[in-house]
Amino acid sequence: MKQIYSDVIQFRGSHYEFGRYQAELLKDNPLLTKYRNRRAKSMRKYRVNQKEAKAFFTNYSSGLWAELEGLSAGLGWPVEEVVHEFSGWQQDWVHSGCSIMAKENFFARNYDYHPKTYEGRVVLFQPSEGPALIGPSQRIIGRTDGMNEYGLCAGYNFVNRIKPGDGLICCLLTRILLENCKTTDEAVEWLKELPHRHSFNYVLYDKSGDSRIVEGSPRGVRIREESVCTNHFEVLSQENRRHVDESHSRLRRLREGNPQIATGGEAFNYLNNTSKPIFSKRYSQWSGTIHTACYYPETLSLLFGLGGDSAPVKFNLNNWISGYRTPIKRVLGQLDTTEPLPYIDG
Repeated sequence: MKQIYSDVIQFRGSHYEFGRYQAELLKDNPLLTKYRNRRAKSMRKYRVNQKEAKAFFTNYSSGLWAELEGLSAGLGWPVEEVVHEFSGWQQDWVHSGCSIMAKENFFARNYDYHPKTYEGRVVLFQPSEGPALIGPSQRIIGRTDGMNEYGLCAGYNFVNRIKPGDGLICCLLTRILLENCKTTDEAVEWLKELPHRHSFNYVLYDKSGDSRIVEGSPRGVRIREESVCTNHFEVLSQENRRHVDESHSRLRRLREGNPQIATGGEAFNYLNNTSKPIFSKRYSQWSGTIHTACYYPETLSLLFGLGGDSAPVKFNLNNWISGYRTPIKRVLGQLDTTEPLPYIDG
């Protein structure tokens, strides 16, 4: 078993200041070495048109552009390189798993991916302008899943990366939704307008109990209503990979377990318990469960656990917005794998 952790990052202030703050944290984190070393390779794999990226962020989410500028200033990297690594614009994404269940005032999800991609950061951020957010980071400024102070929850499930388009990767789209939307309806409209780099399911849930799955690809967006979701499209089926049997099987197990689950705690256990049918140990295949998160829009709280059979840590965004600083500095867990994690193993 590999011992892992997620640091809890708390910040109140402007996006630019937050970018500089994160840069200072990264200077002492082996994660920075990973991003520094991958630049030469990623520069060969994809190009980022900085003018297009800046125009996009200025139009849709100017705060995130300021955060990128803060990272640039703090790291001493040219803005072009920060945008290339962290903006999510025209970047690539390797396949992953993930399972989501949303009902009865909770939004629960397993984040399944390769450990070498994980950043080990749970972030609470209250910007000078805009809603406060809570959720694990991905590509530093992106979010794997999360909730904002309005009670909007969002998360994504990979479908494919065939024929990518000019646009944003999943974790940045999730962050933009949480920064700008109050309700599921609003988030749906944003996902119809925003450009998608790859094909993903985006699952949305808000304080009113409105749940929607948005099938988003570079070639179109479709909306459907269901409370459970895995890694294939049901409407845009032509976008699916050839092999989706495992995704269909996991969706079937989610549907079977769904009627018996009445609380967020029960949902967390169903997803996180290694003896249950959803948790995955396929880490070397890019689809092992790294964290389980259960968001409660009504109380603005979060249950968060790393690895399987974990005792979840509870965060309360509502209290934090009121000025309370959570004493939790680090969440501990373990993974049944020998795969390296960049922020721990370098």
